[in-house]
Amino acid sequence: MAKIGVFVCHCGENIARTVRVKEVAEAARQIPGVAFSTDYPYMCSAPGQKIVMDAIKQHGLTGVVVSACSPQLHEPTFRRAAEQAGLNPYQCEMANIREQCSWVHPNPADATPKACQIVASMVQKVKQARSLNPFEVPVTRRALVVGGGVAGIRAALDIANGGRPVVLVERQPSLGGNMARLSETFPTLDCSQCILTPLTVEVSRHPNIELLTYAEVEEVSGYVGNFKVRIKKKPRYVDPELCTACSDCIPACPVDVPNEFDQKLAWRKAIYIPSPQAVPTTFTLDAEHCLNAKSQSDKGYRVLACERCADVCKPRAIDYDQKPEILEREVGAIIAATGFQLWPAERAPEGSYGKHPDILDGLEFERILSASGPTGGEVRRPSDGKPVKTVVFVQCIGSRDPKNGVPYCSRVCCMYTAKHALLYKHKSHDGRAYVFYMDIRAAGKNYEEFVTRVMEEERVVYIRGRVSDVVPRNGELVVYGADTLSGQAVQIKADLVVLATAMVPSESGLAKQLRIAVDPYGFLQEAHPKLRPVETLTAGVFVAGSAQSPKDIPDTVAQASAAASKVLQLLSQEKLQREPTVAQVNETYCIACYECQRVCPYQAVERKEIRDRQGNLLRMVAQVNPAMCEGCGACVVACRPQAMDLAGFNNEQVFAQIEALIPELVGAEAR
Repeated sequence: MAKIGVFVCHCGENIARTVRVKEVAEAARQIPGVAFSTDYPYMCSAPGQKIVMDAIKQHGLTGVVVSACSPQLHEPTFRRAAEQAGLNPYQCEMANIREQCSWVHPNPADATPKACQIVASMVQKVKQARSLNPFEVPVTRRALVVGGGVAGIRAALDIANGGRPVVLVERQPSLGGNMARLSETFPTLDCSQCILTPLTVEVSRHPNIELLTYAEVEEVSGYVGNFKVRIKKKPRYVDPELCTACSDCIPACPVDVPNEFDQKLAWRKAIYIPSPQAVPTTFTLDAEHCLNAKSQSDKGYRVLACERCADVCKPRAIDYDQKPEILEREVGAIIAATGFQLWPAERAPEGSYGKHPDILDGLEFERILSASGPTGGEVRRPSDGKPVKTVVFVQCIGSRDPKNGVPYCSRVCCMYTAKHALLYKHKSHDGRAYVFYMDIRAAGKNYEEFVTRVMEEERVVYIRGRVSDVVPRNGELVVYGADTLSGQAVQIKADLVVLATAMVPSESGLAKQLRIAVDPYGFLQEAHPKLRPVETLTAGVFVAGSAQSPKDIPDTVAQASAAASKVLQLLSQEKLQREPTVAQVNETYCIACYECQRVCPYQAVERKEIRDRQGNLLRMVAQVNPAMCEGCGACVVACRPQAMDLAGFNNEQVFAQIEALIPELVGAEAR
């Protein structure tokens, strides 16, 4: 016989403001099978949990319903309390009368009856509940970090310093990501490379880090604690063990290629190192642009080059016979730190980006400001190399623009524009700088002070308004805009225009490989924005940096360390406990249509052979790998013969809930 306890929370005023809590508790007492019902202002508090535990012991409760807020917030709390009192934790359920009731109903006359129905529904579910027990899976105590920007570097170092081996994969020939391209960082104006280079060098020398640059993740299989990863390592055609980075090969190479590191504002050779501070310090031969680039010979894939680089290479490091290499690694946890790219500014209706060489985006201007950039740090026009006397910065290009770009704020544009203006004034003391802005978002330590300094000390003119167009005229760029504070049209002749374009996710395809969700804008989706900001809904996979959302360097580094701490927590265990609320197959009913396999987002459904004692194949059925299942229930919905069920949410429980919610409908169908 069921003996259910119901505990109704006031949640301060969150629930009690629109739900008559005592009426809900009293209504629960009238439900058959309810042996105890009470209310308390804060049920999640220590005294509230004690009420639950005492009631379980005193009344011999067989199930508990806590009527409060979202299970995402407090279900583990109350299940632990139930377990401490001797009750199976999966006999404890939460009725959400906050998000699903009080927050959506302003009128107590509507909210209170609905709360009673929700509680009654959960009581019926608990009556049908079965005791469940977590199961264990072994843990491979090694991590994978995908992305070698500052987020990936920081995460890899934290894990490695925590004593666990790490595989760090970066698709570019060197580490650093977008941060390596920056001149200086706001608000302290530290040299970007001065901050980054010690970290990249430490990564390359750390005994617990396997660094794989010029490599990409091709396939990920398995589950938390037991991932199998296929990594494709592209050939450099240079032996890193022999290369001394002497640079003799550079003058020998006859091919010039736009330099991606310099945002194509300068040229490099077909054999190159991305930057002076690149780690690893090994040359890479760009097979796509090498003379006689690619051919298929009798011996297989081979680069047929002019071989001038090989002729001058004294250590004999050039190896034209290198082939792509497939590496397989087993890891227990994965961090995705694939970074960002800039929204294509040529899509903007204003600015004429891409039509004139003196209209730049933010990263291009960073390279002009950098001492290692195409102009050696001097601010000169890309079109003719002349010094820049007037520069106009335009903010929110593509950001906060649902019609022409993306609706979200990219967070860092106000600050890096202020930094650009300050650095320009430091390099061109008699130069004039103008900033067109919508509003200024400087939310960070010393950020507001930095912007104020740019305005007041550097005399940068900030104009509140939008730019309508940028028109080349007589060797200058004419910027047309508006000053909304004065109500005046504005026209400025400039030598250079810099567009602060939106940050968008990097195109890596990693989300699909890792079986993790993305938000509407393509950023990797966290499990919960407040409580689980670095976790994903796929257990064992974590996110860090701008792969999750636009953010500055301090927030990126903080999130990377947070993800690393989660990984270390996971890898500290030899075996990992998994939730038992997973899908189960009734093989008697299964017809092997495999619709469940098709809809499963976690690839948890496998095909199983049923054979007789002689080994003859009798039939095929579906089988769920419980370690990979996340309990989403998609397979249950898709299963036509109803052979699939979900532990903790079985059909009997669901139908009992429906009957409690709409008894009149159920009764009518029965008649």
